[in-house]
Amino acid sequence: MTSTKTIKRNFSEEDFESALVKAVGNRKNFAIISHPDAGKTTLTEKLLLYGGAIQQAGAVKARGEQRKVTSDWMDLEKQRGISITSTVLQFDYSDNKINLLDTPGHQDFSEDTYRTLAAADNAVMLEDAAKGLEPQTRKLFEVCRMRNIPIFTFINKMDRPGQEPLRLLDEIESELNLATWAVNWPIGSGELFRGVIDRSSKEVILFTRGERGKQSEECHLSLNDPELKSLVESELLDQALEELDLLEMAGSVMDLSKIQAGELTPVFFGSAMTNFGVRPFLDTFLKMAQGPSARPSSNGPVSPTRSEFSGFVFKLQANMDPKHRDRIAFLRVCSGRFEKDMTVQHARTGKAIKLSRPQKLFGQDREVVDDAYPGDIIGLNNPGMFAIGDTLYQGSKVEYEGIPCFSPEIFSWLRNPNPSAFKNFRKGVNQLREEGAVQILYDVDESKRDPILAAVGQLQLEVVQHRLENEYGVATRLESMGYQVARWVDGGWNALDDIGRIFNCKVVKDAWARPVLLFKNQWNLNQLLEEHPDLELRSVAPVVSGVEPISL
Repeated sequence: MTSTKTIKRNFSEEDFESALVKAVGNRKNFAIISHPDAGKTTLTEKLLLYGGAIQQAGAVKARGEQRKVTSDWMDLEKQRGISITSTVLQFDYSDNKINLLDTPGHQDFSEDTYRTLAAADNAVMLEDAAKGLEPQTRKLFEVCRMRNIPIFTFINKMDRPGQEPLRLLDEIESELNLATWAVNWPIGSGELFRGVIDRSSKEVILFTRGERGKQSEECHLSLNDPELKSLVESELLDQALEELDLLEMAGSVMDLSKIQAGELTPVFFGSAMTNFGVRPFLDTFLKMAQGPSARPSSNGPVSPTRSEFSGFVFKLQANMDPKHRDRIAFLRVCSGRFEKDMTVQHARTGKAIKLSRPQKLFGQDREVVDDAYPGDIIGLNNPGMFAIGDTLYQGSKVEYEGIPCFSPEIFSWLRNPNPSAFKNFRKGVNQLREEGAVQILYDVDESKRDPILAAVGQLQLEVVQHRLENEYGVATRLESMGYQVARWVDGGWNALDDIGRIFNCKVVKDAWARPVLLFKNQWNLNQLLEEHPDLELRSVAPVVSGVEPISL
């Protein structure tokens, strides 16, 4: 097995530790969370534009000669103009290496977002200025809160009619119980949006509509500059200054420790579509954001500067390159230095694995990398040995916390009408289950071999069918089961045997052979709990380690 000493062959012990500390110090990693249509993928593109990673940004609903967005690579994403799978985009900016985890905005794919947030050190919460907090944003915020992830808020679409800025801040504070600190403050909104006032520098950044897809020109003026009066209506400027005075008297105080603890969110106002406010946001984010941090494990928190390499798999993706039918495991590096062709231990199986051809990811594009450090995301070829939540390590054994399953709400039998295509059908179902595209349940009656697709939203099921047909050559049929609620049985099959026969629900098993109860509605669930008060049910399945999942 490759040792830590082999990794250090070009370094003295002191030089290796110094290089590791420096690499950890210049890395930032974040995910963007939002409700559909808040502008998440557009903001992602503009961050890449300002980071110099691309030369022209593409709108999600691109037309004519406009380019498609970099982060949406799947055919179905391009057809529908939505993000339905997480992607990783790494780029350099101002001496920093940034790993941007672009997550699905559509609520039907929230499970993919939950898993991706497990690999993120920071989150950017994107709001539509007109709509404020929306249901999907609230759900994803709660996932961030469970992990105490620092949250940066970008209030988007200020050049369109929207709510009062003070009301937007109040909504965040009252509904999320999260203190806010406005980094900049808008002058007007909608047709009267004239720019923002930077609270720290006391500068006014004037709003101009940049050429679509290009970097906007930023005009900075001091609040005392006499030219300002000829560029901004006095009543708009006076109102903005009055609101700023109110914030200074009654608002939160800037506290970096609270930001990094997830207790205070810096708030930025801008317009991603017109490129306004993106660069100031990126610059300030890099100053305030949390770097790679210690992560909980079986041995307690693991520091990113631990000399021995470790990381965990948070996502699997099949057929990113349809020509090669490849399978990629997304690995978050947590400690030490990753190096090409290194041999690591697989915590779940105990096997030694050589990691050849590791890849730097940029949407669908990839290139082989020689090394990576904590905070980085790399792609590994996956011949079927990796599962979501797997830990890879060198040196003393470490195993990171797994990623739980969340309760699905839609259940359908997946039928294969062509028996001759069963081999491809089985391969496709197993691979899509491995990557978490959908949860797979099975009937307890062994004679019923068709799998049950369990999803958060209907679109998940459509994507599975689309991919089975286009990537595996299998046309399938869905039959709705009419259930809406799923609960895992705490105590397993023994707990079910103890209560005897139960009614108004269906008993199935998940991929780890654990009992799952399906109910037609919440009323049926409540009725069962009233009849059997000692029965404990879970809406989030605990992590399973050391057990191979069932294959079709």
